[in-house]
Amino acid sequence: MTDMHKRSLLQLAALSALAASALVGCGKKEEAAPAPAPAAAASAPAKPEPLKVAFAYIGPVGDGGWTFAHDNARKALEKELGDKIVTSFVEKVPESADAERVFREMASQGNKLIFGTTFGYMEPMLKAAADLKDVKFEHATGYKTAPNMRTYDSRTYEGAYMAGVIAGKMSKSGILGVVGSVPIPEVIRNINSFTLGAQSVNPKVKTKVIWVNEWFNPPQETQAATALINGGADVLFQNTDSPAVLKTAEEKGKRAFGWDSDMTAYGPKAHLASSVINWGPYYIKATKEALDGSWKGDSSVWWGVKEGAIDIVSIAADVPDETKAKVAEVKKGLADGSFVIWKGPITDNTGKVVVAKDAVADDKFLSGVNFYVKGVEGKVPGGDKK
Repeated sequence: MTDMHKRSLLQLAALSALAASALVGCGKKEEAAPAPAPAAAASAPAKPEPLKVAFAYIGPVGDGGWTFAHDNARKALEKELGDKIVTSFVEKVPESADAERVFREMASQGNKLIFGTTFGYMEPMLKAAADLKDVKFEHATGYKTAPNMRTYDSRTYEGAYMAGVIAGKMSKSGILGVVGSVPIPEVIRNINSFTLGAQSVNPKVKTKVIWVNEWFNPPQETQAATALINGGADVLFQNTDSPAVLKTAEEKGKRAFGWDSDMTAYGPKAHLASSVINWGPYYIKATKEALDGSWKGDSSVWWGVKEGAIDIVSIAADVPDETKAKVAEVKKGLADGSFVIWKGPITDNTGKVVVAKDAVADDKFLSGVNFYVKGVEGKVPGGDKK
């Protein structure tokens, strides 16, 4: 083979290799560019911390009455608002300077909404509210407010009046007995309304009152109930917080009412009915306002039958049907505004006209009641605490 032929073969081989290389390059798949890293997911907004809500109670949660009703409402609040809130309570808080210490301690624990559930907390709460501007305070049954403190109450006198209608019909002696707690307008108003209700079916009925000057003192409540029965009362009513009055009536074969909550179980034979308070709707409303920013201080709320805060329940089977119908009529009238309890003429037990004929007592008048109506024996003692 000549040199020329060798060069030609080498050139041909080189060209073939080059062509093969080009073919391979053309057939090679282009690798896809790496996908961009996914953007970090937008972080979800942080879940707001639950609102801490605290309650100060005058009595034990198991008192069966006033404090029991407030604590049932606290539980209803928890059920309604779930993990939006965290609640706590302190029971047996005295109506003294120690209440202020409790309120401040509640605030230091992060509670931003604090409920004080008795009249005697008013001044201590005002003092705490003056310093703790970022805390919302709610005071039951009082009348003083502040920019971060308001009051709330239930028209317990409406329940007292309906109980009175039953008492007036069921009493055989015509003498009713009331165990009073502390002689402030709230309680005096209830005693008077109970008597007015009884007089609506028995104008000759009389009411005797014994004061124990405490909200929860079962031994003293028992002694007072016994004394009233010994004085001729055959139907007992109370504005105290334990079931002691009903228990005493049961033991002595008399009749009585439950107060603040359904007390039927404490004296089923004696029990005529229970006037109950439902604080739940208000606690839910107030807490929702604190959550959504619509809560306002320097104001007052007073709810009754109309708002579902007051009712008469578990009326005894032996109460005549016409009396039950009368109670139902009163309840309906209170709900729709067609019936007014404190409408004149009303006189006190000295004969003085306190509400003129056809006049209707307003809330300011009712908030300052310090007299007994006709039919209630004795004089109102001094006192300004609850």
